[in-house]
Amino acid sequence: MTDPKRLFDFPYYQLAKYPQEGALVSKVNGEWIKTSTQEYIDKANAISRGLIKLGVKPNDKVAIISMTNRTEWNICDIGILQTGAQDVPIYPTISEEDYEYVLNHSESSYVFVSCIEVLEKINKIKQNVPSLKGVYCFDTIDSCPNWMEVIALGDENKNLQEEVDKRKEAINEDDLATLIYTSGTTGRPKGVMLSHKNIASNAKHSEGRLPIEMGKSKALSFLPVCHIYERMLLYMYQYCGVSIHFAESLETISDNLKEVHPEVMTAVPRLLEKVYDKIIAKGTDLTGAKKKLFFWAVELGLKWEPYGQNGWWYETKLGIARKLIFSKWQEALGGNLKAIASGSAALQPRLARVFNAAGCPVMEGYGLTETSPVVSVNDMRNNGFKIGTVGKPLPDTEVKIAEDGEILIKGPQVMQGYYKDQEQTDEVLKNGYFHTGDIGEIDSDGFLKITDRKKSMFKTSGGKYVAPQLIENAMKQSNFIEQILVVGEGEKMPAALIQPNWEWIADWNRKKGYDISEDPKQAATNEKLIARIQKEVDKHNERFGKWEKVKTFALTPDTWTIEGGQLTPTMKAKRKVIKEMYKDLYEGLYGR
Repeated sequence: MTDPKRLFDFPYYQLAKYPQEGALVSKVNGEWIKTSTQEYIDKANAISRGLIKLGVKPNDKVAIISMTNRTEWNICDIGILQTGAQDVPIYPTISEEDYEYVLNHSESSYVFVSCIEVLEKINKIKQNVPSLKGVYCFDTIDSCPNWMEVIALGDENKNLQEEVDKRKEAINEDDLATLIYTSGTTGRPKGVMLSHKNIASNAKHSEGRLPIEMGKSKALSFLPVCHIYERMLLYMYQYCGVSIHFAESLETISDNLKEVHPEVMTAVPRLLEKVYDKIIAKGTDLTGAKKKLFFWAVELGLKWEPYGQNGWWYETKLGIARKLIFSKWQEALGGNLKAIASGSAALQPRLARVFNAAGCPVMEGYGLTETSPVVSVNDMRNNGFKIGTVGKPLPDTEVKIAEDGEILIKGPQVMQGYYKDQEQTDEVLKNGYFHTGDIGEIDSDGFLKITDRKKSMFKTSGGKYVAPQLIENAMKQSNFIEQILVVGEGEKMPAALIQPNWEWIADWNRKKGYDISEDPKQAATNEKLIARIQKEVDKHNERFGKWEKVKTFALTPDTWTIEGGQLTPTMKAKRKVIKEMYKDLYEGLYGR
């Protein structure tokens, strides 16, 4: 079979090249249940016939919302795409208001949901979605038709397979495949239009950076498949004949790793931070020589450089550290990993060093939903790895740095545009290039490095978008807060640098009869004042999602002014300047 060009070609390609007994593997009632490549295709065809019987036409939209990754998601994905319809994966934990917006904006006709929790949210808003004709659930719930009813309908109408095949033939690789809604700065999600070619080309080009044995490896999948990062990789796994095992939940990853022993998995930096923190906590509990040996190994790992650049003596010590200490880290991650693909946010260089030193290869990449998503990625082979960078661009991908430092992308993975939003599309697609909003540079060896964000919106290390201005504007409603800078790009949580309203605080201090110093330098560390401002932060945090809440803050003694350099002439906070000016406070927010 020729290389897959459309997304529904991938399972057929796998059947021809690397047929798997466990193409998709989910844990059900404590047992790993395998779905073979052939069964995967058969069920997807049944879904296609069932949807056609239900009246789904080419270019209709069908949503999928699942709390966890599971076999059913992939079967529905292929089944929907084969009808010529587009699927709309929706992040399960967004608000009911956003559910309603996305379903209406996409005009989705049917929705597949995973469980009662998602179903209850859909039930609350479905009367406000006139396009919605039906809801089907993966789990068995009395109050909702089961997804197997669509398969049964397809099995009863096998004569419709000819129509399925006819529709597949009519689909071109440049046709729209999916709408992926990503948060915009206005707060309204934007529907990113990705074609079959966008995602298929990205999957095939990314395969060249994956150090596994074709047709013989296993992957553990747990990052949300509604995001294009994990979804693209699922197609790549199918292309490579990788047996995909779906983790039960984030809480069970540790157990699932030891059960599956995968060669490859994906991660976001926040997960790697948590793993590292747990390992360090265990090392801290050790005593005597064991504790000394543990931290000797960690210190060694934090100095790691690729390709033996530290010399033979370092490599000799590292061999000892791997045997005595790091082998336990490897066992905790299943003992068989050849690659951990880290994406969605910036990875701290120290984590890249220590995990690679430990023999748990972490390869950082870069991309966006609008680029399907991978633009570049590190690869230990062929001198393709450099700490502090996001690797070299994929084949057929041109990365250009604009005069203002913005990263521009041209390639087959660049989106078609934002759905029903030509104005926003025109803002980012100019002269054949996608304007990323990220600032970066390309070094003399061709490695891409991300240095800043052009816009203030940022991602935490867990891969969650945070729009700081929305939070800052809310917090500034407090009489105690004059100025605030919400920070957290690439960090595990949002935090803030706060310039208090010293005039208000002086009055509050007199009324309360507190003994807070009138000297801002002393007052900025006063426990009573910090506790009072904490109340203000907590109050305004309530309106934001868990990942957006300001978890910690520090008070700056200075009044931010234009003259002092903290503010622009239009009284906007200079983000980069303030972070640098209060570097010690910023580092303290994250315990460094």
